[in-house]
Amino acid sequence: MTRKIDVQVIIGSKSDELKIKPALDTLAEFGIAYDFKVASAHRSPSYVEEIIDSAVNGGVKVFITGAGMANHLSGAVAGRTTLPVIGVPFSGSSLGGMDSLFSTVQMPPGIPVATVAVDGAKNAAVLALEILSIENKDLQKKIIEFRHKETEKIRNAI
Repeated sequence: MTRKIDVQVIIGSKSDELKIKPALDTLAEFGIAYDFKVASAHRSPSYVEEIIDSAVNGGVKVFITGAGMANHLSGAVAGRTTLPVIGVPFSGSSLGGMDSLFSTVQMPPGIPVATVAVDGAKNAAVLALEILSIENKDLQKKIIEFRHKETEKIRNAI
């Protein structure tokens, strides 16, 4: 029996794999099943649609998407599903990720993309966890423990 995937992660280029790794690590740390794909909204749009349709039909609850420069991937996913889409703008362009940030956050009314900071993959995963925790009390407890540990790291930093 295969485990049901809760989060579909899609990035626009293999070269951005290290930038999404904090999200993958965080999901794994919390025991969340995810699927990871590389697909470009510009170079492989039909493959993007295939991934979205398969994920939705498979019961995925949240999408995390990331791309650099013109991050149209996040908007393309949001336009094809009513499930939450969390966009991660990636740095790497001559504009330092600002182009990706603006193209991720500036969506038309009715097609939202929840957007985290440039290269904010870990926060994308934490936001996905928070969304999933709405119906999962055990996950809520794990998130509270995680936040307490983060607080202790700050307190013990001196």
